[in-house]
Amino acid sequence: MAPRPEIYLDNAATTRPDPSVVAAMVGALTDGYGNPSSIHGKGAAAEQAVSGARAQVAAALGVPPAWVLFTSGGTEANNLAIKGAARAYARRGRHLIGTAVEHSSVLEALRSLEGEGFALTLLPVDRRGGVDPAAVAAALRPETVLVSVMAVNNEVGTIQPVAAIAQALSAARGSGRLPLLHVDAVQAFGRVTVDAARIDLLTISAHKVHGPKGVGALIVREGVRIEPLLHGGDQQRALRPGTENVPGIVGFGAAAARIQPGGEAAASLRSLRAHLAGRLTLIEGLSINGPDQDDLAAPHILNVSIAGVRGETLVHRLEMERIYLSTGSACHSRDPRPSHVLMAMGLEREEALSSVRISLARSTTIEELDHAVDTMARAVQELRVLV
Repeated sequence: MAPRPEIYLDNAATTRPDPSVVAAMVGALTDGYGNPSSIHGKGAAAEQAVSGARAQVAAALGVPPAWVLFTSGGTEANNLAIKGAARAYARRGRHLIGTAVEHSSVLEALRSLEGEGFALTLLPVDRRGGVDPAAVAAALRPETVLVSVMAVNNEVGTIQPVAAIAQALSAARGSGRLPLLHVDAVQAFGRVTVDAARIDLLTISAHKVHGPKGVGALIVREGVRIEPLLHGGDQQRALRPGTENVPGIVGFGAAAARIQPGGEAAASLRSLRAHLAGRLTLIEGLSINGPDQDDLAAPHILNVSIAGVRGETLVHRLEMERIYLSTGSACHSRDPRPSHVLMAMGLEREEALSSVRISLARSTTIEELDHAVDTMARAVQELRVLV
C-alpha cells in the first residue's frame, strides 16, 4: 500500500524550495562556481549573479539594490541590525526599545547589549499580541537610538502597526532625537505589505519564501550607519565581509522574483486561513490565539489552544498521519517551557502548553486542510480519552 500523501502545515518554520529556486542554485553550484571577488571571468560571472539576485530582492521590496546586504539568515541579519546600529550610534544615546513578543534573535541581541551598558525597555502587548504605537512613542527618551518591532509575529501572526510606529519615530526625529526603526520582516516578506523604503533597517529570510535555508538579507536605508559584526575582507562594503554564498544568494533572488505583486498570494492565503478557522470550530474546546480581525492577522498563520491536549503530544500524533505542524517557533521546539509570546499575551500556562501553530503556503489546498482538521479532531478525542 502506498503511503498517504503528506500534508505540510509548518510553513512559518520553513517552506519547500520552489523548483525554479533549486534549478537556479544547481546552475550556480555547477557552472557559476567562481569566487565573486576573483578578477577573472569565472569570478566576474559569479559577481554578476550576486548582483542580479540583489536586484531581484530589492525589486520585491521596492528599495534600491545598494540597500541590500546578504547574510546567513534572519538571525544574523537581526543581530547585525541591532548590535551594528546600537554600537554605531552609542555616542548619541544608549537606550533601546523592543516588544515582549519579538523573535529570540531580536530579544537576545537586545539583552546582550545591556551587558555593554545599554538600557532596554520591552513593551507589553495586548491579548491579541499587538503593541500600541502610543506606548512606543511614550517610551521614547532623548537617548533612544533604536526601536525594534517585528512586522508579523512568527507564532500567532499578529500584524504590528509598523507604519504608525514609523510615523511616531519620524516625529521624534523632528525634535532632534535619533530613534532608528528596525523591523524583523521575516514572516511578512511576500505575504504582508511593508513599506521598506520608510524603514531604517529591515530583516528578511529566504527559506520563508520558498528559497534556501542559510541565506537572508538586511536592508539598510541610505544614510544609516552600522558597525559590522565580522571583520575581514571588503565584500559588501565591509559591512558583511566574507565570500558570498553564491548558490544561496542566487536561490534567494529566484524566490524573490516569484513573489506576486499586488497581494494576489496574500488574498489566496487569507481565503485558506478563513476556511481553516471555520473548520476548526468542529473541535470542542478550541480557541484561536491572536487577532480576531482579518486585517490584523497575517494570512498564513493560525495559532490555537485545545483544552485538555498538550500541543507537543498532538504534533507527534499528527505526524503519525503524515500531517506536519508545530507548537510554535522552530527555534524553541525542544524547549519545554511555554511560549514567551503566548504568556506575554496573557494566556495561562496550560493554555500556552496546549497550543499548536498551523501555517500555510501558496501550495496548500482546501482538501488538505479539510483532511488535516478531520484527522486533528479524531486525534484530540483519542488523546483526551488517554488523559
